[in-house]
Amino acid sequence: MTFPSSRRAHVVGLGLIGGSVALALSEHGWLVSGEDQNPENQCAAVDRQIVSSTTMDDSVELVIVATPSFAVVESAVALLSSFSRPDLIVSDVAGIKGNIGRAIDDDRFIGGHPMAGSEQRGLDGARADLFRGCTWVLTPTARTVPEAYSRLHGILRELEANVMALDFETHDRLVAMASHVPHLVAGALMNEASTMAESDGALLQLAAGGFRDMTRVAAGDPAIWPDVLIQNADAVTASLRALRERLDLLEGHIARSDRDGLLEDLRRASRARRDLPGRGVHSAGLSYLRVPVPDRPGVLAQVTTTASDLNVNIYDIEIAHSVEGQPGVLLLAVESEQCSLFVQALEGHGFKVATEGPK
Repeated sequence: MTFPSSRRAHVVGLGLIGGSVALALSEHGWLVSGEDQNPENQCAAVDRQIVSSTTMDDSVELVIVATPSFAVVESAVALLSSFSRPDLIVSDVAGIKGNIGRAIDDDRFIGGHPMAGSEQRGLDGARADLFRGCTWVLTPTARTVPEAYSRLHGILRELEANVMALDFETHDRLVAMASHVPHLVAGALMNEASTMAESDGALLQLAAGGFRDMTRVAAGDPAIWPDVLIQNADAVTASLRALRERLDLLEGHIARSDRDGLLEDLRRASRARRDLPGRGVHSAGLSYLRVPVPDRPGVLAQVTTTASDLNVNIYDIEIAHSVEGQPGVLLLAVESEQCSLFVQALEGHGFKVATEGPK
């Protein structure tokens, strides 16, 4: 016998990411409703049982806004205004966080951004495993309620995502180089090769693994990018300038026949590429930290962003409260090999930390 789920979620925007969120939550026992401004898309999501209905009711405890970035604020504010449930969590998946974070003044909203995608487009490309092993950024602020953050963190870990916390300004600056500029560069390279192929038809037949790897993301949906790039204009243009300077440096090495300079740059890149963090989610070898935290705005954000600054992955987070009403305790699980560095940083910020080894 199948019992109805006691957990309810609602997804606004049923494209590739929104549809994948709905499928992933459903796979983990949630009853998911959803809506889309495109009636055909909305009907297709119901027909394919990606969502159970198109109506959000009062029992919903999690809402994911998966609209284009320019529409997130309007959608989120309307939902938060319409539903007074104090334990409701509203998050989003937009690739730009600053404009959104500054515009929504409600402690039930926690900005989010899954670093996941596909060359597939729209609802047809949605799949339940899209977020397995991906980095899902959350952007807690001074107003973020620790219990809400802990719940959302746990839900995303259920989906097998690696959860990272960043303040929204840092997110926008870093994602410009990690995501936005690579899409622009891939598109520029693909367009240049395509133009060259108009007179040299053999070019694209020579496109081997390296070219295909570098231009893969250019095959994604172009419609999602202009608004994101324009909203993050300062960080994107700064990253493009830095990249242009690096390309000028390489051009100079070649023009001067500077073999040593070229070799050093390529070696440095090779080492950096090999040192990229892995995407796997591990459960063994964890250490457990107990961090008493005072009841003041921004404490949770300070702890979680300290972890992100050190590239420390928090695998689990829980909030414990004393029955005597004393300040709460954050219970954190991190990789044992990262534990010492994280503890030292937290103690440097004035926190007292108790640790337990792997279980």
